Amino acid sequence: MIYNILNGDALAYSFAAATIEGDIIVMREALIEGDVAANSLQALWHARANHFGISSTEYYNKSVTEFEKIINATEGSEFNLWFEYDLFCQVNMWFVMSLINCLPINKKVYAVYTSYLHRTDAHFWNGFGPAEAAQLQVCFADRILFTETDLQLGQQLWTAYKDNNFTALMQLAKNKTAAFPYLQEVVTAHVERFPKDGTTGRPERVIEDIIKNIATDFATVFKEFWKRESIYGFGDTQLKHIYNKVMSQRTH
Repeated sequence: MIYNILNGDALAYSFAAATIEGDIIVMREALIEGDVAANSLQALWHARANHFGISSTEYYNKSVTEFEKIINATEGSEFNLWFEYDLFCQVNMWFVMSLINCLPINKKVYAVYTSYLHRTDAHFWNGFGPAEAAQLQVCFADRILFTETDLQLGQQLWTAYKDNNFTALMQLAKNKTAAFPYLQEVVTAHVERFPKDGTTGRPERVIEDIIKNIATDFATVFKEFWKRESIYGFGDTQLKHIYNKVMSQRTH
């Protein structure tokens, strides 16, 4: 069986036009924020439902049913992981890799990145959105086969991430592999969200600067933040939480 694991419904809407073989699994999560420090999948599902403020049943129907397609994959399955380079996507991909790595089957796993983009392109860090069918086909043709070592690394990255083990994350980020081409940059961006000395995190500092020197309205802040820090891959929901925190502190 061939599976194409897509990071979010946006890509799923345009994916069919590319006529790429395989069933679609949609990753409907944002593991970049909220509680992920669970000791079992059931505990994780419960924590994530609480984070989103929905019932366990709703979370199960929306997200867990997709994860179960991975967990129940059969012998000889092939997985194509359509995730972008940014932190949001990479964290989600680490989790998916941890699920796949635990499967007691022979499998092939590939990373499908936005290879049609160059580092200087505006959409580089979040690049599948504007991709046309032909460009998705190019990305698929350029896919990278994960080695067993890569799969182990993905699982280790997820474990260190969910445990908030920044030391382990930074050590793991030193691994040089084509499967994780911007790992050190992405991990550094994550660690800098939570400075050890208790100072303001990197995203907050950037938002503070934008508010001070450019504009205070969220739409403008969001657009400018993306120009400066698209490596985070924050959607409006994630950035609004940080923006609200910064604005609240300004009024006290």
